[in-house]
Amino acid sequence: DSAEASPSVVFENIERCSPKCLQMLLENISGLTVDADFTVELIPEINVAVATFIKNIDTKEFVNKCLRHKRVREFNMTARLLESTQSIKAENLPQSISSDYLTVYFESARNGGGPVSDVQLFPKENSAIITFCDHKGNS
Repeated sequence: DSAEASPSVVFENIERCSPKCLQMLLENISGLTVDADFTVELIPEINVAVATFIKNIDTKEFVNKCLRHKRVREFNMTARLLESTQSIKAENLPQSISSDYLTVYFESARNGGGPVSDVQLFPKENSAIITFCDHKGNS
């Protein structure tokens, strides 16, 4: 079952932990190295960070370790696996972007993509919703 687990872990309530502190904390808990073994993306608008593991680890066990960790509890952070989704929202797109370009871009294996089933452009918002054929191509 762990093989099907998401490679990404969501950390919520991160405001009391600086980005550098969070990276060091995750290195301490996982025994891995940021950038080489995992990346951390901050989403300050919603007080969340997402750690995505490049190295294959048991993310369910990692979440359990985090939830038991003294510092994580002191910071009042929560950790959970990132749910799989078939759609993503791309924002801040150039005015001239086409749905064909986005399809080709998000189908590129080099960009972590996969087969795209639909692209909805929202020109007024400079955004698009990209829907994949399966949830594997959305990293």
